[in-house]
Amino acid sequence: MESGPGHSCCAPSRTEDPETAPASAAPVAPVARAARVRATGLVDVPAGTFAMGDDGLLVNPGEGEGPVRDVEVAAFRIGATTVTNQQFATFVKATGHVTEAERTGWSFVFHLLVADPAAVRGRAGGAEWWLGVDGADWRHPHGPGSDAGRMAQHPVVHVSVGDAEAYCAWSGTRLPTEAEWERAARGGLEGATYPWGDEHPESLRTPPCTIWRGDFPVRHEGGPAAVGTTPVKTHRPNGYGLYQASGNVWEWTADPWSLDGVVDPEQRVRRGGSYLCHDSYCNRYRVAARDKNLLTDHTGNIGFRVAA
Repeated sequence: MESGPGHSCCAPSRTEDPETAPASAAPVAPVARAARVRATGLVDVPAGTFAMGDDGLLVNPGEGEGPVRDVEVAAFRIGATTVTNQQFATFVKATGHVTEAERTGWSFVFHLLVADPAAVRGRAGGAEWWLGVDGADWRHPHGPGSDAGRMAQHPVVHVSVGDAEAYCAWSGTRLPTEAEWERAARGGLEGATYPWGDEHPESLRTPPCTIWRGDFPVRHEGGPAAVGTTPVKTHRPNGYGLYQASGNVWEWTADPWSLDGVVDPEQRVRRGGSYLCHDSYCNRYRVAARDKNLLTDHTGNIGFRVAA
């Protein structure tokens, strides 16, 4: 149940089940691919070569951020925002899709967000701020007693890779590759640390992203109401028109985790950081930062953005 450094704090794996979990859910049933792109709100990212990665002082060792290298990317389109609860609800209504979290009956919720303490089955080892909550899923992001319908423009969470790919198949889109995601997140700023430039977010008068502010994981300077996701267009977009490519929720990509040439097909790269990122333990809200989770993992701070 103990987690690797930096991973449970960001998004725990179901291998860190706080109690005995139900058997793994059956694979997500495939959804027929749409004949045309149903997704709205896509922005264009031009073809070009960009400097991918980072090898500066903020790099997390052993996570494959560097070396900085030139990567060529063809033109593509990508969601201006992560997929919202409202958009995901439309997909579910059209297809009857049942997410992995719904089928397995529980998911991880940040401790200050749990709506019903009676539903807690235990804590993630090494990251006790993550609670396994029965009934937590995309419809009930904080567990029983919470309602995604009241958070229509917040990012959908508690979605696995399979759930995200089912949405993509229905909408005629796909998940972005890791290189596409980083090119889009940079917004045309070569070598910048964040989507808006190099200024640390706490040095700016107007917050440019949704991350933790205060004493993690017990006190948020904005009070209890400031904890958690924010609507997907809360902050200004970057140069390519992407909102919240830094913070708010981690975003699944299409690429399996790879490090030093070794590929792990059971793990998928996620990018962007989340509302729990804080310099005291996790600075992965930088555009070059990367992390991973199992294909079947789903938590209250992982969502996704589509590409085409």
